[in-house]
Amino acid sequence: MRNLLALLAFIPLFANAQTNAVFMKRLDGYRNYRIPALVCTSTGTLLAFCEGRQSLLDQSENDIVLKRSLDNGKTWDSLKVVVEDGANSLNNPQVVVRNDGRVILHYQRYTVGFGEKEAMPGLEGEHICRVFQVYSVDDGKTWSAPEDVTRQVKRPEATSIASGPGIGIELKNSKFRGRLVMPYNQGPWGKWSAYCVYSDDGGSTWIKGELTPLKPKSKGWANEIQIAELPDGRLIMNARSQIGNHKRKIAYSEDGGRTWSPLTDHKDLMDPMCQGSMLCASIDGMPVLIYCGPKNRSRRIKGTIYVSKDGGTTWPIRKTVYKEGFAYSCMTQLPNGNIGLLFEKDGYETISFLEVGIKEIVESSEEKGNR
Repeated sequence: MRNLLALLAFIPLFANAQTNAVFMKRLDGYRNYRIPALVCTSTGTLLAFCEGRQSLLDQSENDIVLKRSLDNGKTWDSLKVVVEDGANSLNNPQVVVRNDGRVILHYQRYTVGFGEKEAMPGLEGEHICRVFQVYSVDDGKTWSAPEDVTRQVKRPEATSIASGPGIGIELKNSKFRGRLVMPYNQGPWGKWSAYCVYSDDGGSTWIKGELTPLKPKSKGWANEIQIAELPDGRLIMNARSQIGNHKRKIAYSEDGGRTWSPLTDHKDLMDPMCQGSMLCASIDGMPVLIYCGPKNRSRRIKGTIYVSKDGGTTWPIRKTVYKEGFAYSCMTQLPNGNIGLLFEKDGYETISFLEVGIKEIVESSEEKGNR
């Protein structure tokens, strides 16, 4: 009986769910893989991105790599290197799919010896953190040459800068319809600030929004940010709480991501200082907001999906989908209405994929009182 319970501990806590390893450490030319990003293209192709690393260090000659799936994540193509830069490190893949199908990817470059803690402020020089953009018009089969967009998205006083990681969004419900919005945070190290950049010309040019204020006397800093658009046109920001109260930080924008309300700790969402993912999805035509992250105050374990029906004010519906090691994640809605979840699993042994039925989670939570 004890052996059976030990086995069950490693099975996803969701009916009929099976995790599928997409990236496995020490395979396909890299010692480690971290920082997942996942999107579903306009044709239904899944694109799974991450950093291919030579060690678990954040700056470890990282490349941005990709695998594609044509069958809702059941099988994946061979690994493709999207961008590489020798011994320099490429970080924080963040991807958005335009309404016309173009896929745009942002990432950062750190030169050797000048990682997040050592990067110099400014917009020029070899020792600064730079930001690049690439795009694909064929569902990720081929990619453009990198374009340096540092001056468009970075402030001169910033040292480190990070897109997401995860996804950006194209606005659909407001007067800013068609606007692309990408969440960012900036250093200096130990004193981070959150903001968004946005584009009203499909990603040809980007404008920096204002820095997001913290609620007065709030503890900690916000970084590793994700955003979603609510049905009323507002945007919601969901941020990692660094050295804070082990609760996610939430803010709202009423002007398409240019300005934000003060970031406030949310009592319903635990945070062991870890990136989390957020997505606005539809269940039988009803919009819901979904958050996924570790449900633990101090350890990256117990990956849990939370569902809000009131725009993130409350998150009463929740379900643990993986009990053991669960770190960074990213979600997308699949053509069949389910949610595709890409997450770092079991101490970074793999980045794995899980298909989750959100409708079933909502129904089981309501019926069983799993709140």
